[in-house]
Amino acid sequence: MAKGDSGRVVLEIDPDLKRKLYAVLALEQKTLKEWFTESSSSYVKERLKAELDSFGSDKE
Repeated sequence: MAKGDSGRVVLEIDPDLKRKLYAVLALEQKTLKEWFTESSSSYVKERLKAELDSFGSDKE
């Protein structure tokens, strides 16, 4: 899949999952963009921390 520099993320998911996701987000009064930004930022932060922790433990 192509990766552009536009800032857009386009993906195809199961329609049932999409419907359920939007229902849960509506209950939380969040948009898909808010949820994705929060979730992906958290994921990246956790992965980078794990990599840095791993790098630091390699030096011992």
